[in-house]
Amino acid sequence: MPTYTKLGSGSWRVQVRRKRQYIANTFIRRRDAEEWAIEAERSIDRGTAVRRSKFGEQPRIFSDLIALHLDDLAQVGKPVRRSKSMVLKALKTSLGRVNLRDLSRERLIQFGRKRASQGAGPATLAIDFSFIRAILLHAAAVHGIDVSVENVQLAKAALKHLNLVGKSNERDRRPTQDELDRLIGYAESNPQQFLPLGRIIRFAIATAMRQAEISRIEWSDVDLTKRTVTIRDRKDPRRKDGNHQKVPLLNSTGYDAWQLVLEQRIVTRGVGRVFPHHSKSVGAAFHRSCKAIDIDDLCFHDLRHEGTSRLFEAGFSIQQVAMVTGHKDWRMLRRYTNLKPEDLHKMQKAAQPSIDQFMATLVAS
Repeated sequence: MPTYTKLGSGSWRVQVRRKRQYIANTFIRRRDAEEWAIEAERSIDRGTAVRRSKFGEQPRIFSDLIALHLDDLAQVGKPVRRSKSMVLKALKTSLGRVNLRDLSRERLIQFGRKRASQGAGPATLAIDFSFIRAILLHAAAVHGIDVSVENVQLAKAALKHLNLVGKSNERDRRPTQDELDRLIGYAESNPQQFLPLGRIIRFAIATAMRQAEISRIEWSDVDLTKRTVTIRDRKDPRRKDGNHQKVPLLNSTGYDAWQLVLEQRIVTRGVGRVFPHHSKSVGAAFHRSCKAIDIDDLCFHDLRHEGTSRLFEAGFSIQQVAMVTGHKDWRMLRRYTNLKPEDLHKMQKAAQPSIDQFMATLVAS
């Protein structure tokens, strides 16, 4: 007997299990789902192929495919992340009413040109097209819907030749020490600043952590004996959940992460979160402080770049820096590392023995 489930979107998911065969489909109306289930059972009894859906029930517009994709993900218990949800919502607005028959290469190029004229950069458009392709591929592979994935690839290639689709430009903005001193000084002397922004800025550079990671650390994640902290569900494009990483609290970037944690322990009494402030509040306070003292083109994520660069300048290897930042390989780590040519002299000087040391070694030999 078929099983019917009403999904969060209002659609109906029908599952048919008969003679050791299983097949499922999704419909906007329950009546359509019931009619399809009866036909599916008859096809199984006759030994003929089950049609995914009758002609009149095929999705007609692109937003139908988005809904189908989301319903299927919900059915298998895969939550849609915030960034993906925002992209799909935007695609539903811009392409949702387009008939699937009209989703041609020309129509997709037109969509890309319009998005670019509205201010979307090459990297943003690349993400848009990757999601469009995923939606169409899901519809074709899972539901047997006749859509062209090739049109997406052709349109993307055309837009790439026009420099409208591509990778994001690597940001190389590093704050000077003077800017950091001014920023921290302003934050710690501002009577209207309630969250410890100066301490958070120093901690961000000392640990190379992301804004959200700093804000969600619990005291239970801090190992006071080993001087480490566990970052839970750390960002990883290949693993969304359970990517916990233990990070050492170092004193190698000009700021002592362990000392900053001890200072926060006094403030919070070791209860709840180490920095009990919403990440968006931290970002807003950082932006206001930069604006107040005329520091241009600096965002909080640049502190992660700075911390990573300082770890390299301190002499740590790629593998050692990756243990702090969480990057998996050099290609991912390189874009966060902006070493200054003059700093190589400092590193070389630190590695070489002094004149006195050299003479003492010479006399001893």
